[in-house]
Amino acid sequence: MTEAEAELEQPLISHLKELRDRLLKATIAIIVAFLSMVYFANDLYQILSKPLLAHYPAGGTMIATDVTSPFIAPFKLTMVLAIFVAMPYVLAQFWGFVAPGLYQKEKRFAVPMLISSVLLFYSGVAFAYFVLFPLAFAFFTNAAPEGVTMMTDINSYLDFTLKLFFAFGVAFEIPIAIIIMTSMGLTSVEKLREKRPYIIVGVFVIGMLLTPPDVISQTVLAVPMWLLYELGMLFSAIMVKPKVEATEAENKNES
Repeated sequence: MTEAEAELEQPLISHLKELRDRLLKATIAIIVAFLSMVYFANDLYQILSKPLLAHYPAGGTMIATDVTSPFIAPFKLTMVLAIFVAMPYVLAQFWGFVAPGLYQKEKRFAVPMLISSVLLFYSGVAFAYFVLFPLAFAFFTNAAPEGVTMMTDINSYLDFTLKLFFAFGVAFEIPIAIIIMTSMGLTSVEKLREKRPYIIVGVFVIGMLLTPPDVISQTVLAVPMWLLYELGMLFSAIMVKPKVEATEAENKNES
């Protein structure tokens, strides 16, 4: 190995070691969060099931169709919550790894975007739990045919709610996606405004695909997505345009 190759290999090894250390710290944070909550796993599942059980008849309960379900379902929920709780620290480790390679302007732009994306994802999850679930479960329980008693399996309920949490969390990231696309020059606010009618139709189609098959749930997801789309365009017009104008001015001064 030549001296030049050895010099190039050393930074690579140091970066890999740093990546390993940060991944280890992120994993430890998730494990700590999990261990701190696992004792309350059944209580956490009870909180998750409240929006459904609130619409059950008096004395109605959920069921477990598998022998291991009473243990697996709360355990799985606790693990997901541990990742959810530790996510800010995990993202901080990710940011600590990539930040040294960014320019100062990129750092100023990236930090607010990172924080906003986390808060928007949490907001989407909270919106699903406090707004969508009561409306959707009220519809489902009232739509049951006469003579049919609704008894939901705990594993099926967990998978259903986690899917909706993820769908709403991602859907609430629309403003961040719009700002990133406009700042990278992939599109512009003017083009996004022209496509507004198609977007409105599109969000209702997405709402139909991601939510339970009822109009209320579809509308509850589609309307916030449309409003977030409008919010993304508003912030793009405020943040991105001045940035583009400043860049153009710098280029003129250099020429």
